[in-house]
Amino acid sequence: MKHTIQIFFFMLSSCIVSLGSVYAQRTYTLDECLQQALANNVRMKNAENNKNIAAQDKKNAFTKYFPSVSATGGGFIASNGLFNFEMSPEMQMSLMKNGVIGGVSASMPIFTGGQIVNGNKLAEVGEEVSRLQYNMSENEVRLTTENYFWQIITLKEKLQTLAAVETQLAQLTKDVEASVEAGITTRNDLLQIRLRQNETQSSRIQVENALALSRNLLAQYMGLGVDSVDVAFPMNNQLPENPSSLFEVPENALVRTSEYHLLQQNLKASRLQKDIAVGKNLPTVALGGGYFYENLMDKDHTFWMGFATVSIPLTAWWGGSHDIKKQKLQVRNAENQLEDQSQMLMIRMQQTWNDLNDAYKQVGIALSSIEQATENLRLQTDYYGAGTCTMSEWLDAQTLFQQSRDKYVEAFAQYEVKKREYLQATGR
Repeated sequence: MKHTIQIFFFMLSSCIVSLGSVYAQRTYTLDECLQQALANNVRMKNAENNKNIAAQDKKNAFTKYFPSVSATGGGFIASNGLFNFEMSPEMQMSLMKNGVIGGVSASMPIFTGGQIVNGNKLAEVGEEVSRLQYNMSENEVRLTTENYFWQIITLKEKLQTLAAVETQLAQLTKDVEASVEAGITTRNDLLQIRLRQNETQSSRIQVENALALSRNLLAQYMGLGVDSVDVAFPMNNQLPENPSSLFEVPENALVRTSEYHLLQQNLKASRLQKDIAVGKNLPTVALGGGYFYENLMDKDHTFWMGFATVSIPLTAWWGGSHDIKKQKLQVRNAENQLEDQSQMLMIRMQQTWNDLNDAYKQVGIALSSIEQATENLRLQTDYYGAGTCTMSEWLDAQTLFQQSRDKYVEAFAQYEVKKREYLQATGR
């Protein structure tokens, strides 16, 4: 019975470990990685919180349109009355030795120089800015996720290339060992192959470590903690689609970018802040009223009271005029920044377009290099078997073969990242 229980727990623990391993090694496509990152990445969560903060600021600004209501109350006790009257040496009167007063009042702003209206408009600008910043955060998360994704694909393809190289070296080692035993070739060729095998093993260790780190980084960025994920993408040694269909005229694409709209909102906010500065130096008018209670003469007394207030800043214009001039200069700065940064955004579009085309051409060159390096390795293998080339020449051909395959996957990954950068730069 004891032995049976041990077997049961052993099988159960094995199943749990296996399930954990399967979960940890789930394979994601690029779209699935993007969905996970956009849903779980901390940058997106903070961007969503910032949108909610801006929404609360807007609601807070709207409350300024309503009357402000306050309640006050107080009381006092004195050792002597506050008012003492001596009617005669024998007759004295003391009043207000203790008392209570309280009330509720409301005040409604009628005119505030546009401060409330402009304050609400400024809150709307803040809400739009938070939305645009959310879009920019989304773009950054997409780009970073793609970088991690293609980094993993590149490293996995390099491992496959190393596996192919190791197979080639293993087969050649057998042939050279047989030739050495037969006295056809020297041990120097065998030593060269084994040195190359050692180099390949060392490269494999480095690539595997980099791959493990990249998987962990992607998992963490996707909101999966310190787990490890795997990704998949078929690399068929093909040329990607020509990017010509993606081209956008920079002037037309500019109005679609979040960066451009953010510059516009910055200018709008500067103008509103200038209007608010002007409003602070204008008269303010308010109407109000309240219900009050007092007991100062040992008698309850309640009454209603209405009031109107007009506040005219006189000496405030001294410093306020300088604040207005300052805000006008801020508006000019925002106008200059809008024009300058708009030009820079269009230059960035052109630069990312050039980078995308360069990356596409690099993929084509890398494909040609693979064909040439593969054929060169085949020829050198035949020549070595025929004794018409040296081991060093064959190893050089094998190195070129490995480098050409690595260069292709790197160029392909670079092209995909550049495509994402160009689409984001043109507001897509």
